[in-house]
Amino acid sequence: MTIRIRKRLLLLCFIISVFQNGFAQSPIQKWDDRIMINLAEHRTPQKTGLMLFLSDTYRYGDIGIPAGLLVGGIIGNDRQMRENALYVASSTAISYGLNQLIKVIAKRPRPFIQNIKIVPVYRAQEYSFPSGHTSSTIATATALSMAYPKWYVIAPAFLWAGSVSYSRMYLGVHYPTDVAGGALLGAGTAVSLSFMRANQATP
Repeated sequence: MTIRIRKRLLLLCFIISVFQNGFAQSPIQKWDDRIMINLAEHRTPQKTGLMLFLSDTYRYGDIGIPAGLLVGGIIGNDRQMRENALYVASSTAISYGLNQLIKVIAKRPRPFIQNIKIVPVYRAQEYSFPSGHTSSTIATATALSMAYPKWYVIAPAFLWAGSVSYSRMYLGVHYPTDVAGGALLGAGTAVSLSFMRANQATP
């Protein structure tokens, strides 16, 4: 990773942590709380089952997408596809690492700990900001879309990532601003590493 890219990623970490700390007790926190309470009050067993399923797909997409590109590149002797597999995997992995770092810096409690009116479907561990599911899936979707900028790649990639992100709020384990921060981190990481993607790649 070049010094320029390191500086960009560190700046992104700093901006996100400042954003979180600056709004901890602001009207944005109240807005976060209202949305979370509203989502909890309108849950149904059917929706909850679907959201649990969507939330769990993050690991399959984050691992399966670059793995599929790598296998396809090996079988088809496609160097560009192999390079794009590395690009997508690197974006996802670095986003995950930065996410863990920012969580320790921000130390934002989970919604159900900070506000007892917010009832979660299950009690997630660790800190809340930013959303790891969101940062990794958005990083995967962004990198894949930049490697293969076709509507039939972009649309399903972001539909999946967006669904996973929404599920985290619905389940009561992340605030909307956690999801926004995760999306910014994931997209920013993929864009910062875009020099790794293969040129003139086709799906």
